[in-house]
Amino acid sequence: MKVIIAGCGKVGYTLAEQLSEENHDISVIDVRADKLEAVSTNLDVIGVVGNGTSYHTLQEAGVEDADLMIAVTDKDEINLLACLIAKKAGNCQTVARVRNPEYHTEIGFLKEELGLSMVINPELAAAAEIARLIQVPSAMEIDTFAKGKVNLIKFEIPKESIWDGTKISEISSRFGGDLLICIVERKDKVMIPDGSTVLCGGDKVSAIVSQERMNSLFIKLGFANKIIKNVMIAGGSRIAYYLSERLIRSRIRVKIMEQKHSRCEELSDLLPGAMIIEGDAASETLLNEEGITDMDAFISLTNFDEENIMLSLYANKVSKAKLITKINKITFEDVINEIPVGSIISPKNLTAEYIIRYVRSMQNSMGSNVEAVYKMIHNKVEALEFYVKEESQVTNVPLSHLRLKDNLLICAIIRNEERITPSGQDVILKGDSVIVVTTNIGLNDIQEIMKL
Repeated sequence: MKVIIAGCGKVGYTLAEQLSEENHDISVIDVRADKLEAVSTNLDVIGVVGNGTSYHTLQEAGVEDADLMIAVTDKDEINLLACLIAKKAGNCQTVARVRNPEYHTEIGFLKEELGLSMVINPELAAAAEIARLIQVPSAMEIDTFAKGKVNLIKFEIPKESIWDGTKISEISSRFGGDLLICIVERKDKVMIPDGSTVLCGGDKVSAIVSQERMNSLFIKLGFANKIIKNVMIAGGSRIAYYLSERLIRSRIRVKIMEQKHSRCEELSDLLPGAMIIEGDAASETLLNEEGITDMDAFISLTNFDEENIMLSLYANKVSKAKLITKINKITFEDVINEIPVGSIISPKNLTAEYIIRYVRSMQNSMGSNVEAVYKMIHNKVEALEFYVKEESQVTNVPLSHLRLKDNLLICAIIRNEERITPSGQDVILKGDSVIVVTTNIGLNDIQEIMKL
């Protein structure tokens, strides 16, 4: 596919990197020549210096035969206008990043009137992700499929727990049919396991488990079954605003620490149900005065990755709070994974996931769309949801008879609102949604789960 990306910031670069790896023809537009030089040097993309709202610039980028325009500059209005012009000039699909909360309630109108294929708000997506983690305190990460019917939950096995040294087949038989372990991370090794895999304390496991059985699972593993009632947020960003709205509706007490006086006034008006503290969240004295030691959750949402990491490390030292840390720029992911900063949220990666999901759905012409895709463990693993639109070589055949690719696991089948934990005798039918976890990156169609 031919894709134009307007804006070469963090999100634009991430999109260009991932889409070029999937062999798309990418052109990137930006007014900053130095940014384009960097992306053109490092990636197989074409850089076009100019404004994404300029018809001439869009022509130079190839809009007339483009399949998709993605506008992710730092200005919402430019993104919307660039998509409108691209739609008129090339009749391509359009995706716009829109971040301003003022537009939040008008997204439906803007999408319809401007002919947008998709609108993505990174801060709103990040807030929704954090809210899910607050609801399941023992989880490090939660990915949802089939409109919330399937949850892929990531957690760490405690040392000397009942799972330490136990085969997966034994765990599944004891727990029942509502559990399927899909991914095991052990230090720098990633495994798509089978029944013979032996788990160890300290392993990070991603498993599909029903909502009803989550609490009993975590209790058996020795996690404290604590409901989060008090949350402290460092930084009064847009994410903090969207998140606080959700938490307050769930009757969770929210305390936001923000340094800028003007932003404190704004948040006080927007969030009358939250306590807004004017002050530097990096102040140890202030954190202690505001009761960090008594918090159920501490969420670092300042604009600086390094500060977020240090704040979470301090919260880990002085409290038993669930930690959630926003990290956007730092690339030392292997190092970060070894330090206790809790769950990591990256708005740029969330945005890229949403858009890549849409791109894969667009490009597929073989009958089965990618409904959802999550890039996991530094892009080493993908979890995908396919909707089976028509019969093919993978349908009406027992799963045990399919020659599936190595390092690939069919985790769930959704049929008529019911979730099936697949066995070798189950089959995929037309109309099913199928959840797959694999280290084979870039699958676009359900038939690609098969060996050639």
